Amino acid sequence: MDTSPIRHILFDLGGTLMHARGDWDSPLKRADQALTDKLLEHDIKLDSSTFRANLRQYYAQRDQDFRETTYHFVLRELLKGQGYAEVDESVLRSALDAMYSITQSNWTLEEDALTAIQKLKSNNYHLGIFSNAGDDKDVQELIEGFGIRSYFDFVLTSATCYYRKPHARAFEIALAQWSISPEDAIMVGDSLQADIFGAKKLNMQTIWITRRAQFTADEEQRIQPDFSLSGLDQLYPTVERIALTRR
Repeated sequence: MDTSPIRHILFDLGGTLMHARGDWDSPLKRADQALTDKLLEHDIKLDSSTFRANLRQYYAQRDQDFRETTYHFVLRELLKGQGYAEVDESVLRSALDAMYSITQSNWTLEEDALTAIQKLKSNNYHLGIFSNAGDDKDVQELIEGFGIRSYFDFVLTSATCYYRKPHARAFEIALAQWSISPEDAIMVGDSLQADIFGAKKLNMQTIWITRRAQFTADEEQRIQPDFSLSGLDQLYPTVERIALTRR
């Protein structure tokens, strides 16, 4: 009998495999300005604070219904409301790319992430990523920039799947890439609500990475991960420990 029947590990991205280099205030201001400057090159005038205000509304909505309508949709609808009804898709994309060129520079891979995923991959674990993110291209470029694409069977985002964690469909779409049941996968993430709660509802094994975790007292009391780790350096032995329970 296989002594390690769970061979599939689903990772969160932000706060789990990567983290922000510093505070977001300055990068976000510069990113919003880069977006509006790019639009102005096409004679489209948009105040950067108006764009950020619309994003906040978008964040609030998606945190309630766990649906991802994307940054692209937010920008297109905002410009329609400003009287720019027929903006070419390439213009929207170039503006978003200008914004993400700033924000991407504030993300960096966790120091122990590469060693952890290399160890898992070399021991025949299947790895995947599902990231709650408003723009798929942004995430794919981050993965390429970190040089970790080859370790993962897939990199999915809520921007392409429509559903955000903890919605069950987000996990089901990810697990469908492997054609496995939830009981045969482990979720690794920093968010008690999105990653741990969502995965446990489907009976996935869960590993909570605590070092970047932000949570409420209610979440900590209500949501109990199967394992808690301060970083990724103990991920492989923890996964192996889970495997032993499945003999």
